[in-house]
Amino acid sequence: MASAIRQHWGIENSVHWTLDVTFHEDESRIRSLHSPQNFALLRRIALNALERESSFRRSIRQKSRREAMSDCYMLSVLAAALSNSVSLP
Repeated sequence: MASAIRQHWGIENSVHWTLDVTFHEDESRIRSLHSPQNFALLRRIALNALERESSFRRSIRQKSRREAMSDCYMLSVLAAALSNSVSLP
C-alpha cells in the first residue's frame, strides 16, 4: 500500500514540478472565475504536446522556447500532438 502511495505522489510531484519550472505555474496571477482551471488545462495540453515531439531532443523548457521562436517548429509540435489523436472513419 505504501509503495502505491509513493508511486502516485512521485508522478504527481514530477508533473507539478515540470509545470512549475516550464510554465511558472506557481507564479500565475490568474485568479478570476474559471480562468485558473482553463489555463491549467492549456498548460497540460502544451506539456503533453512538447513531450510527444521527438525531433528536437532537449528539455521541455528548451522546446517551449524554440516553439515560441520558430513557427516551423511550432507546427511540428502541433503535428506530433495530433498524429495519433485524430481517427479517420
